[in-house]
Amino acid sequence: MNGYIRSIKEKLNKNFDVNYRILEVHNKSIYIIFIDNMCDSKFISDYIVSPIAKNNLDDITVDNIKSKILEGNSVGDINDINEALMHILSGDVLITIDGYSEAIYCEAKGFSKRGISYPMTEEVIKGPREGFDESFNDNISLIRKRIKNPDLKFENFYIGKESNTVVVMSYIEHIAKKELVDKIRKKLKGIDIDFVLESNYIEEQFQEKRSLFDTVETTEKPDVVASKILEGRIAIIVDGTPFVITVPHFFIENFNMADDYYVNKYYSSIARMLRYVAFMISVFLPGLYIAITTYHFSLIPSVFVFRLAVSRAGVPFPQIVELYLMMLFFQILREAGLRLPNPVGQAMSIVGALILGDAAVGAGLTSQTGVIIVALSSICSFLVPKLYSVVTVWGIFIVLISSLLGLPGFYVGMLSLFSHAASLNSVGYPYLYPLGTIKEFKSRDTLLREDLKRISKSIYEDDKNEEKNY
Repeated sequence: MNGYIRSIKEKLNKNFDVNYRILEVHNKSIYIIFIDNMCDSKFISDYIVSPIAKNNLDDITVDNIKSKILEGNSVGDINDINEALMHILSGDVLITIDGYSEAIYCEAKGFSKRGISYPMTEEVIKGPREGFDESFNDNISLIRKRIKNPDLKFENFYIGKESNTVVVMSYIEHIAKKELVDKIRKKLKGIDIDFVLESNYIEEQFQEKRSLFDTVETTEKPDVVASKILEGRIAIIVDGTPFVITVPHFFIENFNMADDYYVNKYYSSIARMLRYVAFMISVFLPGLYIAITTYHFSLIPSVFVFRLAVSRAGVPFPQIVELYLMMLFFQILREAGLRLPNPVGQAMSIVGALILGDAAVGAGLTSQTGVIIVALSSICSFLVPKLYSVVTVWGIFIVLISSLLGLPGFYVGMLSLFSHAASLNSVGYPYLYPLGTIKEFKSRDTLLREDLKRISKSIYEDDKNEEKNY
């Protein structure tokens, strides 16, 4: 028994699904090792076992098996025991001959996986309906289908001391900045972690500062990833998750939706402006309401002051407690709607919000104005789902500081939010691009949606023209 067989049996003992098939051919024992539930049994039988057992060669060697017998498309040499174990655990078949020091592998993956389906987290009115799945090979094929470019590169890494998860970095060589590619490659090689189960394990490694703002983007849509790569960005594909990471990521991209580029550009620009307004309302409206109604009644029209006083008659809590109570109720309803099965969750969220709001007003726990403020803020936050955590936490903070200091506190909270966002970077690029940073990363689509003809041109075309003119 050669060293490969002995070492593999020691490493993979107590694993009932590891299959050791022995073929006696021309007085030589040929070992075929694979994991049952990760390989295609019919492929192994038809294209590996049968050709080896029925061969007519007088001299059976590992090289002859690889070059003259096996009919599989992907066959390669094994250099050491660690590489052999990696191939077996990845769904490949290892082949070696007793008494020989060489070994080869043949790809025969056949484990079950979810098919390509509609991405549930990114609804579109018009545009491609394909979404990534949990297989990195499928995800790579979806990107290659959209970018037929020989300069499109896919570099793989094994990250996680215990899980050895496949992580793939993708970019276009002549478009992506070399400094950016080198930085991402170095970062991935330097990740020291025991296991990787989802893309967030990698995503957190690229967060350069503790923040609720995501300085890297994740998406389930292949067309979005393809567009980012064509802009000169880096995509990071993690095996086992349908969410692909792209870097760098900028604040304004939280307001861009995939179907902005598939519908009329004027409507897309109006919708994008609406999202900016919705973000401002969702973050700042509750704090502004508390500041004005608590400290600055003179800023409210007199007719509305009387209506506000009538609506709050009988409410035993201060306005800050009333507002926090309603925000808590809406957060509970939202979480319940997310965790329940989809049809039940949607119905429960809508009916629960209506019943809870009406019951809270009837019971004297809150005023009608308070319900409207919280409801409007919550609805507006749904227009920018990527910033939901920012809206929730920063909204609570601004409400608190506004209740203590009034409008000065509100302005302090607003400036704190903007200054915090301005201090962030995404893999070295300013997070608030293009505000004062237009030379840091060129892009042809910013606050408003530009013409597709202009967007689709190379982002470095201007650089080439400038060099030519110079």
